[in-house]
Amino acid sequence: MRTRAKVAIGTGAAVVALGVGAAVLGPGLYAGWAERRVDDAPTLDAASAAPLDAAALSGTWSVADGSFAGYRVDEVLSGEDITVTGRTEEVDGSVTLDGGTITAAEVVVDMASVATDELPRDEYFRTRALQTDTYPTATFTLTEPAEVPAGATAVALVGDLTVHGVTQQVTVDAEVAAAAKAGADGVQVVGSVPVTFADFGVEAPSLGFVTVEEQGAVEFSLLLAPQA
Repeated sequence: MRTRAKVAIGTGAAVVALGVGAAVLGPGLYAGWAERRVDDAPTLDAASAAPLDAAALSGTWSVADGSFAGYRVDEVLSGEDITVTGRTEEVDGSVTLDGGTITAAEVVVDMASVATDELPRDEYFRTRALQTDTYPTATFTLTEPAEVPAGATAVALVGDLTVHGVTQQVTVDAEVAAAAKAGADGVQVVGSVPVTFADFGVEAPSLGFVTVEEQGAVEFSLLLAPQA
């Protein structure tokens, strides 16, 4: 599973969902087909999550199996509102904690592996929207220390998000908790960040019958295991 890419998966995948699916199935049928396949927004795993005593943790954690990142975007297809999501587990990176403060973090996502359940859509996304042959990864790098308040799960992560070769400063609204799935002292981090496609040099397609919203969201769920 490991590749590079920052939590920046958002931009152009809507592109694909529109043209290919609508052309084959027809706008109305495609809208229903797409809506049924929308992934749920990432959340903390209620079965294994527990309050995180971040103040007692110091060291570096690596992205582990079970992590994913992706995008969510809204569209209007022949007058019908639909939502499109894409996901990949090809995520790599690390997070460093020092006495309750996240002092460093980098997450890298393999953009060429972001997938829906339609291969033609995915091909359009990779080749024409994000040009993954030239910009194969997206990256998030923490630029300001982030304190994890005692007893709280919410944390704001300020950093640089790079997508399609363009870097923008963003604030990621995230939640953190202990995660048994990542082993002893494992941590789960989930969150999302809104993105405006034009800010990253990504132009939504103009297909006549479909309108892509100018903004979408990058979403992620990271399972972090302490480095040995």
